[in-house]
Amino acid sequence: MSLSRRNFIKTSAVSAGVVTLLSGVAGCASKPETTEPAAGPMDQLKSMADDIVPISIDERKGRIEKAQRLMAESKIDAIYLDGGTSMEYFTGIKWGNSERMMAAILPAKGDVKYVGPHFEEERIRELMKIGTDLRVWEEHESPYKVVAGIFSDLGIKTGKVGMEERVRFFLFDGIRKEASNINYQSADPVTAACRLIKSSTELALMQKANDITLESYKVAVAMLKEGMSQGEFSGNTAEAHRRLGAPGGGAGASFGVPSAFPHGSSTPQKLQKGDVVLMDGGCRIGGYSSDISRTVVFGEPTKRQREIWDLEKKAQAAGFDAAKLGDPCENVDIAARKVITDAGFGPGYKVPGLAHRTGHGIGMDGHEWGNMVLGNKQPLQVGMCFSIEPTISIYGEFGIRLEDCAYMTENGVKWFTQPSPSIDQPFA
Repeated sequence: MSLSRRNFIKTSAVSAGVVTLLSGVAGCASKPETTEPAAGPMDQLKSMADDIVPISIDERKGRIEKAQRLMAESKIDAIYLDGGTSMEYFTGIKWGNSERMMAAILPAKGDVKYVGPHFEEERIRELMKIGTDLRVWEEHESPYKVVAGIFSDLGIKTGKVGMEERVRFFLFDGIRKEASNINYQSADPVTAACRLIKSSTELALMQKANDITLESYKVAVAMLKEGMSQGEFSGNTAEAHRRLGAPGGGAGASFGVPSAFPHGSSTPQKLQKGDVVLMDGGCRIGGYSSDISRTVVFGEPTKRQREIWDLEKKAQAAGFDAAKLGDPCENVDIAARKVITDAGFGPGYKVPGLAHRTGHGIGMDGHEWGNMVLGNKQPLQVGMCFSIEPTISIYGEFGIRLEDCAYMTENGVKWFTQPSPSIDQPFA
């Protein structure tokens, strides 16, 4: 296994385990006198998440105040939140959706109101940290009438109510039939505007999530072996994430020719010498996401693999350099794509080349608003977070993707994780 062995060992945070593994592969290490099994990279891992600072109730209250200011500007009288990310963002309540309505209603003035099944009342109250008004409905009753009653109590007879983007249609349809005099619209001007800009606490949680995912990749790369399946690789990244304090995190991988598929292939793969290994995944810490891709070669890279890898690195760097405060998001895509098309790929989204946008927004969800894509004229602002990942796909050969997430500061753009220095040194 190549990967510029000395550089990798030197820079890896789990170097002791990597030395043990690679020495065994090379056959140049003397056998230990002890009969205990040698420690591997996974054995070096300890939780990195013990010191996180969660989102406080005061910060959530501040989010609601901001939302209410934006609602006043947009003349929105209330916002309906289905269970999901935005409900958690504003209220801190995590709720798994089912056919039974459990919702939060955020009025332009006043406290948050909740609607839920009567038999879930005690559990909902246990989760409520902001607001005290919970309206319940029995199994034979209509939750839509309960919502309509809340609108009436708030004095909303006509006017506008915003529906958060993840509200399921059957809920919206039931509500509008019970409160038909109200105009319904997207709540994005409020909810997206709030979630798009991250606070220092949110950025710190995202930084921790990215740090953990990167460390898990170092371990997974050190454990690559001939004949390994994709499932084994994914299992290693999942276990590394768990030990590092992010259970549920992990990554998928594509080996060889299927690495040209941006989101992988259903074809079972076994790792062979000379294969490109493209890994992509992340985790959540304190409710906030990471998303990282690394591409390495198992064995000695060919000239062709080196050339395309270097081109991908150049494109990613161009996208990063194009991220300027006040400039449109699309500039990141334009700059990264130009590097690839100037090299003879594409044009546009044609393959061989970059078949998708250069990046996506990220925060609580792995994909959020603020895409780095042609046509997005939204100005880059302090607190915006996004990926930069200009994949080069060459069907029938391989694909290369280097993905790191960045965020805007008052001094310009900054990486959450440092990009790969070279194909032989995947980790900075």
